[in-house]
Amino acid sequence: MKRKAETTASGKKPVKKRSKNALTDDEAKARFRKGLFDKSVLSKYTTEYASSTPYKHSVINELVDDGLLRKVRSEIKANVSFTPKETDIYKIHQSGDLANLDGLDNDALAKLPSLLALRDALYSQTFRDYVSKITNCGPLSGRKTDMAINVYTPGCYLLCHDDVIGSRKVSYILYLTDPDTPWQPEWGGALRLFPVVDREGKDGEMAKTPLPDPVKVIPPAWNQLSFFAVQPGESFHDVEEVYHAASKKELEKNGGRIRMAISGWFHIPQIGEDGWVEGAEEKAAQKSGLMQLQGNPDQHDRPQSKPVQVEKVGAGDEFAFEDEADLEFLLKYLAPTYLTPDTMDRVAEHFEEESSITLPDILHPKFAAKVRAYVEAQKAKTLPEDSEEIEMGAWKVARPPHKARYMYLEPGSGAEESPLKELLEVLLPSKQFRLWLQMATRSVVESHDLVARRFRRGKDYTLATGHEGKPRLELNIGITPTDGWGDDGDDDDESDASSEAEGAQSNGKGKGKAKAKANGNSAKSKGKGIDKDVEPEEPLEVGGHEVYMAGDDDSNEDAAIYKSSAEDDNILFFQAAAWNKMTLVLRDSGTLRFVKYVSKSAKGDRWDVSGMYEIEEQDEEPDEDEMGEASGVGVVDDSEEEFQGFSDDNDSDSD
Repeated sequence: MKRKAETTASGKKPVKKRSKNALTDDEAKARFRKGLFDKSVLSKYTTEYASSTPYKHSVINELVDDGLLRKVRSEIKANVSFTPKETDIYKIHQSGDLANLDGLDNDALAKLPSLLALRDALYSQTFRDYVSKITNCGPLSGRKTDMAINVYTPGCYLLCHDDVIGSRKVSYILYLTDPDTPWQPEWGGALRLFPVVDREGKDGEMAKTPLPDPVKVIPPAWNQLSFFAVQPGESFHDVEEVYHAASKKELEKNGGRIRMAISGWFHIPQIGEDGWVEGAEEKAAQKSGLMQLQGNPDQHDRPQSKPVQVEKVGAGDEFAFEDEADLEFLLKYLAPTYLTPDTMDRVAEHFEEESSITLPDILHPKFAAKVRAYVEAQKAKTLPEDSEEIEMGAWKVARPPHKARYMYLEPGSGAEESPLKELLEVLLPSKQFRLWLQMATRSVVESHDLVARRFRRGKDYTLATGHEGKPRLELNIGITPTDGWGDDGDDDDESDASSEAEGAQSNGKGKGKAKAKANGNSAKSKGKGIDKDVEPEEPLEVGGHEVYMAGDDDSNEDAAIYKSSAEDDNILFFQAAAWNKMTLVLRDSGTLRFVKYVSKSAKGDRWDVSGMYEIEEQDEEPDEDEMGEASGVGVVDDSEEEFQGFSDDNDSDSD
């Protein structure tokens, strides 16, 4: 996981760090299992590492003296607090950096003697030489300790990444799962390694790209160490979701399914240490960046953006179709309410003010019934686990997995006739729909780029990516027939035309029902300990929501990670997976967007149709007072009331 060094939250001057205890060879070895440092054992691990796939890695069982590690676990449970953290890439509970143990006062250190002893043993010269010999990676720093305790409870995970950042040289994880209740593979939580292939680009250069399916699965086990050399563009891995138990009773029997581990990195030698080379850290960072960019790997991403330029029609600022045939065409697909002048005026006014809007029951009831029947039929079919097998048909799998993974269907893919294909190839690219969209947003459409998506539970997501360039319209039609996504209660197949218009709402500003429900008791409070018995919360948070975030200006933060806080003050727009609901967002340059990983506990997959529409830039310059609001989605303003929809007299009611 990529994370920055911890800072002191209070702003007080930190306690001066003590020098680490330099252990003798015998002192260090005594803290590990007997026989670990025998030449034959070292030779065995070295040979296994050299021949391992998909990239070099090692697994050492029973690494630490069992008595010492049990004491470590007890100290952690009694004295270490954890911060729940959740971003686009992970959901975990994490301690502070264990390097900060040196900065604790004597009273605090007295509660963690075994943990301190373990840390000193792991970064001792003896064990660093051991790891260096196995990996053949050269000398490692004993001064720069970089480790934390991570706890994964049911529903937690870490998505695909390569650990490349700064001076990291070797990544490791030491499991502290319950020693008396052996971890079972079916509980999830495994370290999974992804294969990388070389692909030739248009310019003839080769680029390394990871495949979407992991090929090596290493389940957690008490006192097990897994480690590998950090390799730019190659050491891709994730942590499988820890799955929820079927019942509270089963969870208790499983000891809470608490995947506790110490994870961290060994770094290149620092100044003053043996093996330090002036400028080596800067050169390593530069080389890592070049290797990640070598061969322009982005050209192998799927799906690729394929905007279709269109002839401009209409002005976008008035309700006007060329003839009745246009209305008749749209009536086959869209609910009648959204084709009346009054409703469209209200939609346009709201979108112009908020730069985003949500329109429930957007599809005509008859067409929506066809779409539901199609999705339900697909849901009933057994999907292959292997991406290559899936791609034998019209559906493909998005990649690379450190950016996205989901099934997708593009226009012109040769798919069998279906209502979904009709949406993609008939309605959304049509001149009539472009006219409707222009009326709804008071803009002029220049191009469209469309794709249908299926996010499989327990597998799929998109990580946060930015948008550079002029503002553009982004459309999403949710066609997820299952409930439990945090947006329940808003959908009603029996709703009449009036309620459809009244239900139009925005999550761009105000607190937003979908956001409040999906967040629920999400892991965002600080400093809570982990109880021995972890009970599943009701309702479960299953992810699958689409989020727009303000871009982070912090250059030290990985661009794929957004910051979360109790206030969520950087969320611009939020929409849970839903049935028959359209969202429209005017997306500014720099705004991040992602779809949260869909938990295996979800009742089904997330289905949607996603579209990007380039629009003509507005000539009019906004007033200074309007800056930050008129040009794109704005930061959630808690001082405003939640928009409750359109009523007959244009006034909004509060719940």
